[in-house]
Amino acid sequence: MRYNTSHGMSRVIIYHNPKCGTSRNTLAMIRATGEDPKVIEYLQTPPTREELAELIQQMGIAIKDVLRKKGTPYERLNLDDPKWTDDQLLDFMMEHPILINRPIVVTSKGIKLCRPSESVLSILEHPLPGPFTKEDGAIIQ
Repeated sequence: MRYNTSHGMSRVIIYHNPKCGTSRNTLAMIRATGEDPKVIEYLQTPPTREELAELIQQMGIAIKDVLRKKGTPYERLNLDDPKWTDDQLLDFMMEHPILINRPIVVTSKGIKLCRPSESVLSILEHPLPGPFTKEDGAIIQ
C-alpha cells in the first residue's frame, strides 16, 4: 500500500492530536492554504501497524525517529535501549499510540513528520496567503 492522496476527496491527510500545539498549528496552516484536510485523530483511530510502517518508510526516516519521548511511556519502557528492533518499536507504538510523534502529514508532494509545524509548507500545493501567527506568537511568512 502506497500512500497516494490524488485519488481521494482530500489531497491532504493529517495524523493529528488536538492537545498538541505543534499539531494544531500545522492543521491551521494547512487550512490557511485553502486545503480541507482529512483529519485523523490518531489517538482515537490509530493507523494499523502496516499503515504506520508504510508512512515511516515513505518519509525515509528511521522508526526510532518517529518515537515521541515527552509525555509518553518512552522512558518507563526504556525505548532508547539499542536492543529493541524496528519491529518491536512498531509493536510499542501500536500498544501505546501516544508514542507516535505528530503531526504526520500526507500530501501529493510527500509525507512528513511536521516538527516544527511550518515544515508542512514544503509539502503543500499552495503557499500561505500571507503571514501566519502560530499559537506562541511566532510569525511565519
